[in-house]
Amino acid sequence: MTDAPQPPTASPATAERLVCFAHGKESGPWGLKITRLAQIARQQGCEILSPDYSHTPDPRVRVAQLVGLKPQARRLVLVGSSMGGYVSAMACAQLRPHALFLMAPALYFPGWDEEPEDIPSLCSVVHGWHDDIVPAERALRFARRHRAELHLIDAEHTLNARIDTVAVLFDDFLARALAS
Repeated sequence: MTDAPQPPTASPATAERLVCFAHGKESGPWGLKITRLAQIARQQGCEILSPDYSHTPDPRVRVAQLVGLKPQARRLVLVGSSMGGYVSAMACAQLRPHALFLMAPALYFPGWDEEPEDIPSLCSVVHGWHDDIVPAERALRFARRHRAELHLIDAEHTLNARIDTVAVLFDDFLARALAS
């Protein structure tokens, strides 16, 4: 799949409301989910940042890249899908986002199974029951540990078959993140 390049809508250092996306291992910064969720974020008055991590399959290098961008905002929301979920969750300790939205987060894999720290109290996880890449039990483990919302839906790892459901969940989540 070819992703259409779309630049950030503002300097990440100056945004009032910033949604920062982290894509999965084999996708790109403007895949189906990010493009759809970015539209919702823009409708709610947010700036968007969606870095390209495709230069490396190493999740720790991706975390360092995100942290190095130093995204800051009065309302910083991190959003990650699959390996991007790992990246966003692990960056919380340094970036201190206001909210965290994870989709099928690739957590607790051998070699990169450390527990994320400083997860914000407003945290939501969406995971597919039919995920054959990241077992749903990992989302449950994370949600239980961090008292996060957990939405298990009838979908596979990409969640693309239920993109409308994911969009509704994100729209509600983001409205709460911006109001609190």
